[in-house]
Amino acid sequence: MSESPKASSHPRRIFSGMQPTGSLHLGNYLGALRYFVSLQEGEGERIYCVVDLHAITMRQEPGAVRAATRHVAAAYLAAGIDPKRSILFNQSQVSEHAELAWIFNCVARIGWMNRMTQFKDKAGKDREAASVGLYAYPTLMAADILAYKTTHVPVGEDQKQHLELTRDVATKFNLDFNAPDFFPLPEPIIPAEAARIMSLRDGSKKMSKSDPSDASRINLADDADAIARKIRKATTDSEPLPETVEELKGRPEADNLVAIYAAIAETDKEAVLKEFAGQGFGVFKPRLADLAVERFGRISGEMRRLEADPAEIDRILSAGADRARALAAPVLDQVYDVLGLLRGRARPF
Repeated sequence: MSESPKASSHPRRIFSGMQPTGSLHLGNYLGALRYFVSLQEGEGERIYCVVDLHAITMRQEPGAVRAATRHVAAAYLAAGIDPKRSILFNQSQVSEHAELAWIFNCVARIGWMNRMTQFKDKAGKDREAASVGLYAYPTLMAADILAYKTTHVPVGEDQKQHLELTRDVATKFNLDFNAPDFFPLPEPIIPAEAARIMSLRDGSKKMSKSDPSDASRINLADDADAIARKIRKATTDSEPLPETVEELKGRPEADNLVAIYAAIAETDKEAVLKEFAGQGFGVFKPRLADLAVERFGRISGEMRRLEADPAEIDRILSAGADRARALAAPVLDQVYDVLGLLRGRARPF
């Protein structure tokens, strides 16, 4: 993976979060989770958050967010996030996120928010009926990151705009309140070979947990039978696999299955085609299914074990929240001091 040079004089801290909406799938693991795990081998502090306050910007059924939060936490743990080496918690247990978000609502500019594409995408044509929370989502994301004076953030293509806004908020706060380098300008960590996994039913669409068809994705919680069945039924064409990546152009479903194989095997598409060139999907799919079951059967089994004991997940998240709060509370205290707000006593944390 690649990243920009060290972001200012602040100690290295990495922050990333996932929303507890829908079921995490193969694309989430190959595109993000496995990199979060690998970052535990490097220097600095790792802070991983289940961003449940972001989930309620859209209407959720009562209780659904709680169950989904545990599901995402189980996925983090099953994938290899060690709560002793990293901080793992859910956002709503650390109120500093929401408090700092209000400060940033007063720092960010309307023009910046109007340029954010995610609001336009999620609100659709009926923007007047969208929640204020959905509109102000980016300032809460900025608070998630800057509450810890984070220096590095793992990002995908769809998150770069939010990180840029976070940097804009940090810059304006530092300038407006004459506090040079108070907040670092977080740098992106971009995986060198970020896997972009597409739908098993339509190779032109990204694999998504919001897709109404469960057959379009391999969920991390799927058992071995479900994984193998979905791969066998994945949409393909009738042509054999070609010899070169160039020849996969115009064959999105074939290209996607080759990309999935390469990502799971931690190789490249050229190597996969060298092994399977000239062979049909009747040969390739069973091999891909075996590989996926070998890799993800363990993860799904561990997720089911963890979710069968919600009290243990809650304990891990609560302990992580205590550690996160110990970092975020002093930062918010410093923010209030910079703003010159009157406080009669120190904040407990």
